[in-house]
Amino acid sequence: MPTTIQIENKIKEKLDRMKLSTRETYNDVLERVMEDLSELNEETKKELAVARKQIREGKFGTHEEVKKEFDIR
Repeated sequence: MPTTIQIENKIKEKLDRMKLSTRETYNDVLERVMEDLSELNEETKKELAVARKQIREGKFGTHEEVKKEFDIR
């Protein structure tokens, strides 16, 4: 069931910029954003858990080591 909500003009402008097409509804934009956030959050949590484990095990490199490995000056 559709409903009406109030948002500030600056938020509406941001939503307008996020539309993939002029025909996309605000509902579609918000649904896409919420889906992206939930996927990102779960993926990020997993990546953080792996990174923490690697750090505990001493499997990491310093900035200087990484720069040297990739020949970055």
